[in-house]
Amino acid sequence: MDAKVAVKVGEFDRGGKTRVTTVALDHDFEALTTLTPYGIFLPEYNELYLFFVSSKLTADCIVDLLEHWWAMVKDRFGHIHKLVINQDNGPENHSRRTQFMNRMVAFAQQSQLNIELAYYPPYHSKYNPVERTFGWLEQHWNGSLLDSVETVLHFAESLTFKGKNPVVKLIDKVYRNGVKLTQEAMAELEKQINRLPHLPKWFVEIPYQLT
Repeated sequence: MDAKVAVKVGEFDRGGKTRVTTVALDHDFEALTTLTPYGIFLPEYNELYLFFVSSKLTADCIVDLLEHWWAMVKDRFGHIHKLVINQDNGPENHSRRTQFMNRMVAFAQQSQLNIELAYYPPYHSKYNPVERTFGWLEQHWNGSLLDSVETVLHFAESLTFKGKNPVVKLIDKVYRNGVKLTQEAMAELEKQINRLPHLPKWFVEIPYQLT
């Protein structure tokens, strides 16, 4: 899982070349809106799920996207008991981000999955497989005008890799910044997770607990 840099929607020059004549703005005018692509990629199946978020990418937003994805695929993966999530150590999804961890513990219980969070160290995000899919997307719309939300979604839906198209969804829910737990609440939450002793920030297990 990972996010790409937000895309400005408007008649902006994005560089690159197309086969048709394209006229773009030569000044950085205000964007109509911005969309943040967030990808969930299953390398073994070459399946990409792309969410375009119009709001702030918060801890709640990230876990909501994970829940959306699991709702789409859980019938196929009923035999799965452990979910390993490779991701960057970003500001909204790192393992000390209290609301993120709170939501992930709740997701583990709701989905009845054992969750393992494996974080890439700084400057190593290029090794995250989902980063390759963002490169494919950039090449696909290279030189084109992303002048409306519909255009952005159409380009994403028409992306093809290894004979497959991504599942694309627009997320227009508004998320609030700054949601966090108290120190006391986080201390209680820590009792429900296991951290690798020598890498406590970088590898975290959230076991599903029978109640």
